[in-house]
Amino acid sequence: MNVSRRPGLDATRPLAIAVLAMGGQGGGVLVDWIVSLCEAQGWVAQSTSVPGVAQRTGATVYYIEALPLPPDAPAGLRPVLSLMAAPGEIDVVIGAELMEAGRAIQRGLVTPDRTTLIASSHRSYAVVEKQAPGNGIGDSGAVYAAARASAKRFIAFDMEEVAGQTGSAISAVLFGALAASKAFQFPRAAFEATIRAAGIGVEASLRAFALGFERTGTANATEPPPPATMGKRFAALQPLGHAAYDALVARTRAEFPEPTHNMIATGLQRVVDFQDAAYGAEYLDLLAGVLMLDSEAKGYALTNTAAKYIASAMAYDDVYRVADLKTRGSRFERVRAEVGAMPDQLVYTTEFMHPRMDEVTGSLPTGFGRFIENRPTLFRRFDKVVNRGRRVKTGTVRWFLVLYLLAGLKRFRRRTLRHAIEVKHRDDWLAQVNASAEKHYDLAIELLAARRLVKGYSDTHARGQSKFDSVMAAAVRLDGRRDAADWVRRLCEAALRDEEGTALAGALKTIDSFL
Repeated sequence: MNVSRRPGLDATRPLAIAVLAMGGQGGGVLVDWIVSLCEAQGWVAQSTSVPGVAQRTGATVYYIEALPLPPDAPAGLRPVLSLMAAPGEIDVVIGAELMEAGRAIQRGLVTPDRTTLIASSHRSYAVVEKQAPGNGIGDSGAVYAAARASAKRFIAFDMEEVAGQTGSAISAVLFGALAASKAFQFPRAAFEATIRAAGIGVEASLRAFALGFERTGTANATEPPPPATMGKRFAALQPLGHAAYDALVARTRAEFPEPTHNMIATGLQRVVDFQDAAYGAEYLDLLAGVLMLDSEAKGYALTNTAAKYIASAMAYDDVYRVADLKTRGSRFERVRAEVGAMPDQLVYTTEFMHPRMDEVTGSLPTGFGRFIENRPTLFRRFDKVVNRGRRVKTGTVRWFLVLYLLAGLKRFRRRTLRHAIEVKHRDDWLAQVNASAEKHYDLAIELLAARRLVKGYSDTHARGQSKFDSVMAAAVRLDGRRDAADWVRRLCEAALRDEEGTALAGALKTIDSFL
């Protein structure tokens, strides 16, 4: 009787790869390429995926295990491979975005004895970063420091930029970086053959693969890219060929010192775009009053700060502004570019709008708006009709015309209740700033900067203005103290820490304790 030979236990470790990607980055395509590559080279490969919606919208962790079969393996023999990535057991981690690489490090998937970490240095901001009232952007430098300490090898450069240059997805750039990393001892031609075999977007993918391969050889992952708050460009103070605007440029050059020109130019363009050239002249009038309290010895810090935040106060968000922004041709072009639409493809953008009756009365003539607001029963009846969510397709003729006509009503903005309220609020704020500047220059700067608390539209604007009013009231109580400017700055930082205002309430209680 013949007894078949039973194979002995083979404890060869598979190559373990974790890929962390978000929706639209081609993470699934990248994983399919890796699996196909391994199988074409005589390896056995298995992939699994775990959606991670709780961490970041659309984020997914893909896991691959692959290994070559022994030459004498019986036909049909297949290894048992794991379904989940285990901390400390991963050979290659691929992050399609920098903070995805950071998540992998946090989960223990990156270890200094074995892991090659490949990551794109670009940022796609998470919901928690976007919803922060202030600057909630995560620190890229911290991820770089953790990667250098945690990974055996760290490869990072802006792969999203490379993908954009080649008209491909970032997955192809990542595939090129993986090939250049030598994590697989397969020839470059084998990687390229895998892309060709897939048969979709071959030429663009091969271009992106080639650039990713080349950039990996020269990438310097020792220093993080500059923080997202750095490198902001200001408008140049120069004529644009519009007579009324060019007159404002000439006035600025004549009346304001050169160190303030770039900031004033940025603010001037903003307020003129918001309303008109006459509104720009009003902006310069307000700045001229601040300049009288400033000096060259101070570097014109007060005027530059005022140029920034007075423009923010004057270019507030109202229904006319929202309608204007949503119907601009540049916006439709940007949306098409972001979704990668082809010239012959139709793209419809669905906006979620939830107006309140406050926005309606604010857009009415001052007298009529106050008439409705002063009659609570009438106000509530109208609010039942207005105050509900609507999904609006701005690309359709019906809704585009509605918003376009509404945007055109901005010519009447100065007569509305909302504008009267904003002007009163702005003038009270500047009066407090000017009074402080005469005796406490640094406090005046902090009072100007406090305006960053007021932003957005509807409920967001109401919450921000409430915090702003609390800070300004506290500043009155702090007036005369040598540390008043420091305390106003701390109050603003606390106000930006959370949406509910819990941190600000705690800081105000601290002030109550010593006043």
